[in-house]
Amino acid sequence: MTTDQERKNTGKNGEDTACRFLMSKGHTIIERNWRLGHLEVDIISMDRAGIHFVEVKTRRPPMQADPQESVTVQKQKRIAAAAAGYMATAGRQYREMECMFDIVSVVLGGEEIEVEYYPEAYIPIFI
Repeated sequence: MTTDQERKNTGKNGEDTACRFLMSKGHTIIERNWRLGHLEVDIISMDRAGIHFVEVKTRRPPMQADPQESVTVQKQKRIAAAAAGYMATAGRQYREMECMFDIVSVVLGGEEIEVEYYPEAYIPIFI
């Protein structure tokens, strides 16, 4: 059984890995762990296409399912609500940009790290 601290460390390692991966793909990291009340977005980044609200799911083997499968419709709604709050308070330079909702799946297996990127993984039509 994993402790809360082990889970936090795994999550932070996954987010650090996701940030490095996104930057290698031309993204600029704007925010990490951006909060609005009880809502949170793991990473907010920007590239030429627009603003990306990124959910990072990190796991260590053995796993019962792929990490990205845990981004449920309920989780998507919470991220979309947080993104709407961010855009309402964002600087003028961001307000006209296209918004995308991405998922980065990170599997930390000892020396081996597997990263899968799902750009525009979902479109939040429910906000």
